[in-house]
Amino acid sequence: MTLKDVNVGESCTVKRIHGEGALKRRIMDMGITRGVQIYVRKVAPLGDPVEITVRDYELSIRKKDAELIEVE
Repeated sequence: MTLKDVNVGESCTVKRIHGEGALKRRIMDMGITRGVQIYVRKVAPLGDPVEITVRDYELSIRKKDAELIEVE
């Protein structure tokens, strides 16, 4: 399951980040690393971006990037 599939109001834990190079580094620089808890706060009306809470701060992430984050 990926972060894109998590419903609003649910929490999940990051298992793995797919992707390579600068894209993977950018996601990790935002604080999204293996084992971190993520809470999905809301989704924009057209479905993109997704607003999440990670490490006690709010973050908006594109659905394209959310598909690269494997969660449980």
